[in-house]
Amino acid sequence: MTESATSTLKQTPLNRVHRALGARMVEFGGWDMPVEYSGIVDEHLAVRTRAGLFDVSHMGQIEIAGADALAAVNRISSNDAAKLAVGQAHYAALMTPKGAFVDDMLVYRFSDVHFLLVVNAGNIEKDCAWIAGQVKGFADAVAVNTSARYALIAVQGPGAVAIVQSLTSVDLSAIKYYWFATGEVAGVRATLSRTGYTGEDGFELFVPPAQAERAWQAVLDAGKPAGLIPCGLGARDTLRLEAAMRLYGNEIDETTTVLEADLGWIVGWKKTDFVGADVLRRQRAEGVTRKLVGFEVLDRGIARHGHDVFVAGEKAGYVTSGTQTPFLKKAIGMAYVPVASAASDTAIEIDVRGRRLRARVVPLPFYKRARS
Repeated sequence: MTESATSTLKQTPLNRVHRALGARMVEFGGWDMPVEYSGIVDEHLAVRTRAGLFDVSHMGQIEIAGADALAAVNRISSNDAAKLAVGQAHYAALMTPKGAFVDDMLVYRFSDVHFLLVVNAGNIEKDCAWIAGQVKGFADAVAVNTSARYALIAVQGPGAVAIVQSLTSVDLSAIKYYWFATGEVAGVRATLSRTGYTGEDGFELFVPPAQAERAWQAVLDAGKPAGLIPCGLGARDTLRLEAAMRLYGNEIDETTTVLEADLGWIVGWKKTDFVGADVLRRQRAEGVTRKLVGFEVLDRGIARHGHDVFVAGEKAGYVTSGTQTPFLKKAIGMAYVPVASAASDTAIEIDVRGRRLRARVVPLPFYKRARS
């Protein structure tokens, strides 16, 4: 990438830190981001066995406030935000009228009149425009893009909780998975959210941008004895794939419905109405024609996004993501196939640059951490 091209990209508050650490930088969703430091395999294994530190400040934050905030969130979200207690978060789809994804997001309930949505970096402007249009229908609700108010640092892995605990007086053992609290981390005001995108335990820390370097360095120093290392987007992608977490632009987009993506568990079926509800209820009653599945490649080779899937010699679907996993040490992936071919152990073939690789459908996720 040329210097002029790099200068047009947005930078997180930690850009200088990444370059000082020798990260390999790439363009991602309009941002100049670290893809790897010591190598994707090394970083992936560190997160599975010790701890890793990620800069995810490119993610977007949109806050909805007002007496009608809950109703507004429930109008645009697949999930039922009324089920969230104050201090709790959940995964949801930002819905299109066709039951598909404007984006996927985490919804945080800060109070009965204040919700925070965390959305994908490349979709922030699109999401804001869509949400603003929907919120107009509510008398007392306002949506504001507050992305510039936050830097976001993720500490992930079996050692993550102890590392963060050494830097805060907040009792992390009292914060359950997908719950959050406010406090300080290394003297930096923070929201500590027990969430992540790696399949491991850990925390995502929302901190002021001006203090992001201080928080990053404190976590890095505190985590070194436990083997924590900085990690880039490359390891983040292989980790999320092992955990079967969907990626917008690969597994989900505005052409794939929530049920096709096998995410029926993020639909609040008892809600009276929400954008796309009629399509999803019809699909739930009638069934979908295609479904996202996991697969393992049996031959030597790696399937990648966009490769064609064949069943009984006929083209039947496409690969959404694929990789050789550093931890499981096998070639895996996800793909859309006809429902009739979605059962476990179904034999499929994947065309990789003109060569058909044998593969089989397997249950998701590929990796699930042991819970104490």
